[in-house]
Amino acid sequence: MKRLLTIPFLLVSLALLANDYDQQRPFGFCTRSSRTNAASTYDVTGGGCYTYPVTGVSADKVTTLTSTGKDMKSAIANAIKNYSVIIFDGSQGDFLVSSKIGLSSYKDKTLIGINGARLCTTWYATQDIIDALNAAGVPSMSTSGGGGTLPNGSTVKEEAEYNTRRIIIEMTGDRNEAYRNSGVLSLSKCQNIIIRNLKFVGPGSIDVGGSDLLSFTETKNCWVDHCDFTDGMDGNFDITQKSDFNTVSWCSFSYTDRSYMHQNTNLIGSSDSETTGYLNTTFAFCHWGKNCRARMPMARVGKIHMLNNYFTTTTGSNCINPRKNSEFLIEGNYFAISASKSYSQSGAKAVTWRTNNYFASGSTPSSFGTTVTVPYDYTVADVQAIPSVVSENVGATLFTATGITVPFAAPTNTTVYNLSGQRVTKVGRGLYIVDGKKIVVR
Repeated sequence: MKRLLTIPFLLVSLALLANDYDQQRPFGFCTRSSRTNAASTYDVTGGGCYTYPVTGVSADKVTTLTSTGKDMKSAIANAIKNYSVIIFDGSQGDFLVSSKIGLSSYKDKTLIGINGARLCTTWYATQDIIDALNAAGVPSMSTSGGGGTLPNGSTVKEEAEYNTRRIIIEMTGDRNEAYRNSGVLSLSKCQNIIIRNLKFVGPGSIDVGGSDLLSFTETKNCWVDHCDFTDGMDGNFDITQKSDFNTVSWCSFSYTDRSYMHQNTNLIGSSDSETTGYLNTTFAFCHWGKNCRARMPMARVGKIHMLNNYFTTTTGSNCINPRKNSEFLIEGNYFAISASKSYSQSGAKAVTWRTNNYFASGSTPSSFGTTVTVPYDYTVADVQAIPSVVSENVGATLFTATGITVPFAAPTNTTVYNLSGQRVTKVGRGLYIVDGKKIVVR
C-alpha cells in the first residue's frame, strides 16, 4: 500500500513514523522565544531553505563552494557574508580552515553540507608533539595550579597547560601561538542560523585553552542538525554568554587517538557568573562516542532538555553534568555505560530524571527540585530503539550525491514517496530503488 507523506521529507523509522517524529524540521528550544510560554514561538527558517536541493530561494542568494585544496577561511567567510544559503560540496575534497571564522551579528543563514563535506583545521597535533608531551609527563600534571611564564611572556596558571604550550612553542617556533585559534566557526550575536549535514574536524584536543570547532556566544534561535564533531581543540561545540533558544539534534561527538587531553566535548555556560535566564538548549538524538570523557554536556544557568540521546563512550565519566543554576529534563536517553559514570551535578537548581532512561548497569539517578518542563510539544521515542535509530541516522547522513533523500531506517520492502514525488523502496540495508533505479546509501 502506498503512503503519501505531506511533511517536507521522510520520517525516521516505522516506530518514529507512528509518533510523527520528523528529521527534516527544526524543533525544541530553537523554535521558541520563551523558556516557559509555549505560545512564544519563533520561526526558524535559516536562509529560506534547509534541505537539498535548495528550493524557494532565488538563485542569487545561493552559492555552492568546493574545495581548492588550500586555506578557504576567506572564501567561506565571504560566502556566508554575501549569501543566504551556502552549500559545501565535498566532492573535491576537504575545506581547509587556517583559523576559526568569526561570524558576528549575522541573521537568516543556512549552511548545508553535501557529498561528505568536511571543514577541517589546517593545524593538528602531530605524533611528534604528542610524544614530547608524554616524555615531559604532561598527563600526570596538575590542571588547577602550578603554572609559569611562557617563552613569549604569557603567564599560565595551570601546570599541564603551561607545559603543553611551552613545549609546542619550543617545537614549532610559534611564539604568537596562532595554532590556538584552530577552530572552524565562531558565532557571536547571531540569530536564525541553520547548520546541517556538515563534518567538523579539529586538530585534536590538547590543554591549551584554545578554540572550539563550533562556538556560540550571545547567539539565538539556531538549529545545528545532523553534524559530526571530531577532535575539537578545547571543545567540540560550546554554547555560552547569553546564547539562548538553540537546538542540537542528530549530531555526533567523538575524538580520535590524536586527541591528547581535555576531551571535554560540550560546554553550556562558561562560568558560574553567567547571567541567569539564558542558555536554554535542546539536545535530541545525539551520540557521544569514542574517547569522549566529560561535558556531554556540562551546563550552567540554562534549562537543558536531554531527549533520546545515545551514550557509548568507554572513556567517559561525569557525562551529563548540571552545574550552577541549571535545570535539566532528562528523558528517553540510552546509556551503554553505568549510571555511576553517566551523571554528576554540582549546584544545579533542579534535575528531572524520567523513568524512561536506560542504563547498562545501575539505577536511575534521583531527581530533585521543581519538576522541569519545556515550552514545546515533543514525543519521546522508545528508548530501546535509540541505539539502532541513532546509530543509523546520526551525523552527516542526509542528502545523497544525487540529491535524493531516502527513508532512513524504513522497513524492508516498504514503499513511500519523497517530496519530489519519487517512488522510494528499501530492498535491503542501505539499498534503495528510486523510480526504478537502484542506489546505494553508505
